[in-house]
Amino acid sequence: MRFDIVSANPKILESSLKHGLISRAENKSLISTHIHNLRDFAEGKYKQIDDIPYGGGTGMILKPEPFFRCINSLLEQRKYDEIIYPSPQGRKFNQPLANELSLRENLLLICGHYKGIDERVIKKFVTMEISIGNYVLSCGDIASLVVIDAVARLIPGTLGDGESAITDSFQVETGFDFPQYTRPAVYERLSVPKVLLSGNHKEIDLWRSKKAKTKFRKIKKINKDK
Repeated sequence: MRFDIVSANPKILESSLKHGLISRAENKSLISTHIHNLRDFAEGKYKQIDDIPYGGGTGMILKPEPFFRCINSLLEQRKYDEIIYPSPQGRKFNQPLANELSLRENLLLICGHYKGIDERVIKKFVTMEISIGNYVLSCGDIASLVVIDAVARLIPGTLGDGESAITDSFQVETGFDFPQYTRPAVYERLSVPKVLLSGNHKEIDLWRSKKAKTKFRKIKKINKDK
């Protein structure tokens, strides 16, 4: 699976893409990530990529020309299943959407910055806007990393344990995983629940299901109260 990322902040992406899960998946040739510096497609002595908004207002807007040049050059080389723009008004990014995107072959992500990008870029190229939550980030690169990480871990072979992705939070019916424990059985007088030490897998499954549902109800109540 291939990820192309158009960015005005390549260094923000480079560190995360070179370490951790994404890097491991790339080393296994399961995915490939390619960063395209928006400034490389700007013209003029200063390689300007932003300008003030028409109609007035605060902040700066990323100019359309560098995006058009970059994206058109990429489209000449391959077809993309989706051209994604992380934005507040986009489709909510959740586990079902991550599952859906993991079945694609080529994804192109466009990262915004400052007050956003020229709307003509969105209208011309973007096939899917995605929102990772109702809050403001400094740039779209961070949101793009979230999308890439969530999708890459679903590619078969990425994770060491083949069942890990299947039993993750939000993959299970309740939406949340059950409490997890490991050795030692007792630490600072805090004990692992006896049922997990019993070897009775039927009882363990029932306990885990109950605890996951309890967590789900608790979080649902917290969100409702807010």
